[in-house]
Amino acid sequence: MLNIDMRKIYNFYPVEPAPAPDALPTGGDLYYECLDCSVIVNSVPHIKAACACGNLQGSGGKLEIKDPVRVRVVKGKLK
Repeated sequence: MLNIDMRKIYNFYPVEPAPAPDALPTGGDLYYECLDCSVIVNSVPHIKAACACGNLQGSGGKLEIKDPVRVRVVKGKLK
């Protein structure tokens, strides 16, 4: 697993209005920010990805979220 700080590559903007925790959207330009450890993970990770506290982890296009209430959906644009 690569520990890449996504903020060095992308500018992130919160999705407004904020989606409900039980209906989080996915997409190539959508990312989830863990509110516990501030790590950003793609909503459809194709390589192994996880946040530092373990709330977000996945690979192969699937992401597991332990506590969806502790996640902020953000949109990423290349710098």
